[in-house]
Amino acid sequence: MITKPFLFFLFCGIILCVSCEKDLPTYLEYEEYSFTGLDENGGTWKPVLFDQVSSITLEAPKEITSQSYKAEVTALKSAIGQMTDSQRESLAYWGNNPVVRWNEIALELIAKYNIIPGPNDDDSYTLPSPATPDGPPGFPFAHPPYASRALAYLSVAQFDGLIAAWHYKYRYNRKAPYQQDTSISFAYEPNTLPSYPSDGAVLARVSRKILTALFPLEATYLQELEQNHLESLGVSGANVASDLAAGSTIGDAVAQLALTRAASDGMKNAQTPKAVSDSIKQAAFNRFGWQWENLELPTRPVGLTPLFGKVKMWNVTNVEDVRPVAPPAIDSESYLKDVQLLKDHASNMTEEKRRIANFWQDGLGTYTPPGHWNRFANEFIVEHKMNPLRAARTLAYLNMAVMDAGISCWDAKYYYHYPRPIQTIPGFKTIAGTPNFPSYTSGHSVFSAAASEVLAYIFPEKAELVRNWAEEAAISRVYGGIHWSFDATVGTRQGIEIANYTIHKAQADGSD
Repeated sequence: MITKPFLFFLFCGIILCVSCEKDLPTYLEYEEYSFTGLDENGGTWKPVLFDQVSSITLEAPKEITSQSYKAEVTALKSAIGQMTDSQRESLAYWGNNPVVRWNEIALELIAKYNIIPGPNDDDSYTLPSPATPDGPPGFPFAHPPYASRALAYLSVAQFDGLIAAWHYKYRYNRKAPYQQDTSISFAYEPNTLPSYPSDGAVLARVSRKILTALFPLEATYLQELEQNHLESLGVSGANVASDLAAGSTIGDAVAQLALTRAASDGMKNAQTPKAVSDSIKQAAFNRFGWQWENLELPTRPVGLTPLFGKVKMWNVTNVEDVRPVAPPAIDSESYLKDVQLLKDHASNMTEEKRRIANFWQDGLGTYTPPGHWNRFANEFIVEHKMNPLRAARTLAYLNMAVMDAGISCWDAKYYYHYPRPIQTIPGFKTIAGTPNFPSYTSGHSVFSAAASEVLAYIFPEKAELVRNWAEEAAISRVYGGIHWSFDATVGTRQGIEIANYTIHKAQADGSD
């Protein structure tokens, strides 16, 4: 039974202490609503993982005059007549746009697993491994690069699955049971969306499969969620059993395509052995004469995901095409001006600066900066009363841009290997924990700028608001003392540039 928002209360006490209240995953409370439109041509939109919708095959449904269909309707009526209080609660929880709920579940999982693996007794570190997810340490460590990738694969698979569902809905045009029989009540706002295949079943199946692959220790829990979702659909009045089965068929096919791409995108090599990490560091020193040093105690031997910058991007062909210019040389005039700027912020720390630094921290035990922008997107989706297909499109383009932004940012971080302020300013102290990866460019800045541009494209009336948020997220890292100002300003331009690749693709997908 799904009752309330917080699906996981397994955070250890230390994580609860370091996380701000706003950083913990939240349940978006809203009532089911009437969609602003159904996007009847949605089955013609261009998908991401495959070229033609026809490559996802689905046989025609039985005629509504057939005995088998009539038997399904009879079974539906019986199930509705015997509905339990638990099923009513599930109907209210999932609502008529479960894209939002499955995204929230992903955010919960990211926050739960966003915990740095601790050191062994000898101060060495063992990395989480998908081959041994039970650990120790448990897999995964859902850091920002991992979170961006998880949200991208989930959202893209949902989007493509719903494009296929819309294609077949309007090809076969089977009316929903409650549209055919007035004695069947519908749990939500009525609409004319055909029932075969069930879009909800597509989402339940594809979401469960993607999230299980990414969070294998949650397999049983996710299976229970899928079953709960399907059961709620089975008493909603919108679907009979064959509608649900057809939706699950599409979900299986699309999930397989997404997971095949994920298996070969290079993420498995992102966290490198020490020898590889050391060679990357030496190459940067040979180029520029500087290198970042990890100042943790005890020191993890390798920074976070040195080869995330080599992971396959969604909408940028070559990461070097979007690599920013080099940062200022150490002891150059530009560098020394920034040293003074950071010292001035530290000496004149106001409550407002501290609030901004804390609000955007998105550290351990939270759903990270990518998750923060997904929460904003979910709020806008509900405000605009989007149907599931339109909502999935929003999150797919948002998260492709955010993942591409992260890949580009990490490429710059390890190519330039630029020191953080705490390393080069004697006696400098920060008000935020210093991450264990190089400084230039700022991940918060790149993630946030990319996300805000996509949201500004989809929700133009929010453009000024989200761009202001992105600028605040960027400067928050400077206020915190963990980034140079040029990490933030160049990172913001970098994120905007990368987002435009995704926006251009979105503008050509047939939905505008």
